[in-house]
Amino acid sequence: MSCLFTQAKCHVDLAAVRRNFARCGKPENLMPVVKSDAYGHGLLQVAHCLALAGATRFAVGYCDEGRLMREHGHTERILPLMPPISDDEWSLVRKYSLTPLVCSFEELERARTVGTEADPLPVAIKLETGMHRLGFRQETIPALIDRLKSSPTLKPAMCVSHCSCADMPEKQPHTAAQICLFSEMAGTLLSAFPDIERSLFNSAGTLETEFRCNICDIARPGIILYGGNPFAGTQQERLGSQLEWAMSLSSVVLQVTELRKGEAVSYGQTYVAQKDMRLAVVGAGYANGVPRALSNNLSALIRGRRVHEVGRVCMNMMMFDVTDMPEVRAGDTVWLWGGDALPGESPVTPQEWADALGTISYELLCIVGSINARVYTS
Repeated sequence: MSCLFTQAKCHVDLAAVRRNFARCGKPENLMPVVKSDAYGHGLLQVAHCLALAGATRFAVGYCDEGRLMREHGHTERILPLMPPISDDEWSLVRKYSLTPLVCSFEELERARTVGTEADPLPVAIKLETGMHRLGFRQETIPALIDRLKSSPTLKPAMCVSHCSCADMPEKQPHTAAQICLFSEMAGTLLSAFPDIERSLFNSAGTLETEFRCNICDIARPGIILYGGNPFAGTQQERLGSQLEWAMSLSSVVLQVTELRKGEAVSYGQTYVAQKDMRLAVVGAGYANGVPRALSNNLSALIRGRRVHEVGRVCMNMMMFDVTDMPEVRAGDTVWLWGGDALPGESPVTPQEWADALGTISYELLCIVGSINARVYTS
């Protein structure tokens, strides 16, 4: 029997994931990214949802995520975005028919031992175009082609790169340079291997179709599947304005208590009441992924209205000012993200937390989704 250590729950709307996927374009031109447990939304649940919506390929994080998908019946192409390093990972590549990402000549040599001439191993070639993390640089492409052509146990299936600043309109020149470099490198590979597919763009590139030209066969939407707008706060924010957040976060009121004028609440006495108040003590805190750094700077929905958090966020509790809401009772649902808002009110979003923290919604979704029990609607 599992042990629930919190009243908080993540609510994942799979219908929203499907609608976001449909906004990305034709399924045959997409490789949805479900790495890191689908950004905290649940790998198997999201992959099943997207397969039913027409996805024919997936990008995962590690080989073991590919194994899990295969064991649950997925037959689509699966590309782990982290190159296999250990013997165990290469064994998973062979056993579960994964398409490994090859980033160096050393990895290429290892891949050659996994495939056979009768059954060549499909590989994805990682190209270094400006992110400067992994991949082959432009000057190595001739040697790479020679090595691939002399490797009958391998089949170049894809060439892949990644834009570092596609979500930053002010850095368009850098993105344009990456696109040009990828076009040249991928074009050289395409001349040598006419069946190879090209994949450059992430969520930002999926939305910004002006960049797409004809050099990207397969886009890899990630955060936009889950409702995050990579252009949030920029002049191109409108490109993701129709996206829907798929994750909501709820908890419950544990007690409604008094805070009298001059009294402080929670650790460190960071909030002192300027008048008599009523507080709703809520069963969630930093153990649920609520950043302690947002203490005294959070909102939530209770009974459809926005209320404000006061005092330090604790491990399992936080406090909200409900002085003007005498109807609030213990057991009421509290929506830290999402929920139904009354007219004139609005739900809290992961982006709101991200903006206040100076970070990105991806980080918060991964943390909150991995910590709390998830419930699904479809």
